This record gives sequence, structure tokens and C-alpha cells, in this order.
Amino acid sequence: MEIMGLPLIYYGAMILKVLLAFVFVLLTVAYATYAERKIIGHMQVRVGPNRVGPMGLLQPIADGIKLFFKEEIIPSEASKFAFLLAPLVALIPAFISFAVIPFGDVIEIAGYKIPLQIAAFADNAGTVFDLNIGVLYILAMASLGVYGIVLAGWSSNSKYSLLGGLRSSAQMISYELAAGLAIVCVFMVSQSLSLHAIVADQAGLFGWYLFRNPFTFLAGIIFFICSLAEINRTPFDLPEAETELVSGFCTEYSSMKYAMFFMAEYANMVTVCAVTTTLFLGGWQGPLPSVLNFIAKVYFLMFVCMWIRATYPRYRYDQLMKLGWKVFLPSTLFLIVGNAIWITLFK
Repeated sequence: MEIMGLPLIYYGAMILKVLLAFVFVLLTVAYATYAERKIIGHMQVRVGPNRVGPMGLLQPIADGIKLFFKEEIIPSEASKFAFLLAPLVALIPAFISFAVIPFGDVIEIAGYKIPLQIAAFADNAGTVFDLNIGVLYILAMASLGVYGIVLAGWSSNSKYSLLGGLRSSAQMISYELAAGLAIVCVFMVSQSLSLHAIVADQAGLFGWYLFRNPFTFLAGIIFFICSLAEINRTPFDLPEAETELVSGFCTEYSSMKYAMFFMAEYANMVTVCAVTTTLFLGGWQGPLPSVLNFIAKVYFLMFVCMWIRATYPRYRYDQLMKLGWKVFLPSTLFLIVGNAIWITLFK
């Protein structure tokens, strides 16, 4: 049976890769919470979760069940519609950003070429046609996610939540600019906004943009740090700041709405690590099968995120702003100029 000249097996393969990507992100989000608690526990000479299941492996499932049966509380003075909408606005962009990230090479199923990238297709010669502004799509989705946090802070009608929402919006503006300018160095080298073309240009270990020249190396480091600030990860978790703001923007949330904010944070971490892998670490390029290369790099960067959380204290708010505007922004402008000179001299 065919639809629009293509067999059902082709559409089945396209749907399957969507499901695989979604399940991968969902499972990684669930067990990233367990991994983080376990890794930080060992780094701080503690045991970490060890009660539910062998070695505590069922702890994320137990946490999910517990949150599901918690009482839903909506503050009487809250703006109800915005209060209920905020967790969805925070969670959905974190998942749909993955649509343009290539997580593997082109595979062949029943004579048809299938690129392992959701928003892409390939012709019979194996040429991949993806969203040719994939990087801009990711930046746009990252910007949308902050609206959920701002909505949560405003609609809760709590001073702690409002301060958390305001901090998050200022933090996003401050660090998104530096992160975007760091990516410009990638555009200059690749001459493309297509994520598949960017990965294809990074064949070989020293073809990775992180090692291509000193300026792309520094751009990769700055981009990763700015991305941590954008998703409110330690040491930039000022919007939550438990010691100052109780729980920041999600102070008034409970049950599954609180769990959705929690999921959004870890889904954003997966997406940020996947984007960094794609732009600077060669994506699926490497010695292993393409998907395994991609997963290994993403999990390594997630480990680095957890390592940073176990190591560094939270920045003070004025230090956060100073780092974004006075250090990273001028640095990325310098890197763009230096990268242009390097490309011109050593092309």
C-alpha cells in the first residue's frame, strides 16, 4: 500500500524515529535525576539513592508515582489560567527543540534512505534535506521556554516566585546574546545554518569545530557555559535559589505541575548537551556506530553539568550579570574577529 507514491514502511520508519527520539529524551530525563543524585553523592562521599530497587535504580519511578498522587494546590490569589499554562510553556519547547538535531547518519530501510533527524528527509542518492535554519529554530525554542518561568513567577502572586521569574528573564537576555555570538564562529567555519551540514563538515577527530582552531575552541567553552545559564543550571540557578527564594518561580507549584518544571530543566539539559555535541563535538561522527557516538558525547556533557553542580557554589546576582555583559559578550565579539582573521590566513 502506498500513500503519495511512498510505501507505508517509509512512513512507519519516519514515525519510528520520532518515537525513538522522544523516548530517548524522556528516559534520559527520568534517569538523569537518579544519575545526578548518585554522582554528586559519590563526589561528596555519600551513598545517594539506594533503597528503591537494586542500587536505587527504581527511585525515579517512585518519585514520579509519589508526585502523581500528591494533592494539586492552586493559590487562591493566583491567576489560574496562566498558573496552569506555565508548566506546559516551560516543558514543550524543551522537547520540540530536539526535532532538528541529527542524532545519527543516514540509514537504509527497504531501499529508502532515512536520515536519523526528525525534521529531515533524504533522496535516493543519500543527500539529506533538513531545516536549513536549524540553529535559529533551536534559539527560538530556547527563548520560548523562559516565558513559562516568567508566567509561573507572575501568576503565582508570590514575591518569591515573582523575583525568580524576573531573574530568569534577565538571565536569559544576558546570556542568550553571548551564546548566539559564540555560534557565529561555527557559521563562519561551516558556511551553513543546517545542522546536518555542520555535522558532516566535522568528520575526523581534529575536524571537530572544538579543535578546528583556538577561536572555535573558546567559542565552544563559552557557548556551553552560557547554555548552562540559559537553562538555570548550577552555578547559575538564581531563578530558584532555594537559600534565598524558597524555590523561586515554582514555590507555589505542587504535584505533577511541579514535576513538569523538573522535567523541563532536565530536558533542557539534554537538549543543550545535544546542541553542543552537534555544533562543536562532531555530532554523530566518531569510531562507534553513529547513534552511539552521539549518545556517548551527550552523556559525557551531562556528566560535566553534574560535576559542575557538585563543585561550584551559586553566583551572586551582580556577579552573574557582570560575567554575562562584561566578560562573555566582549569575549565572543573578539572571537568572531579572531576567527575571521584565522580563516582568512589559514583557509
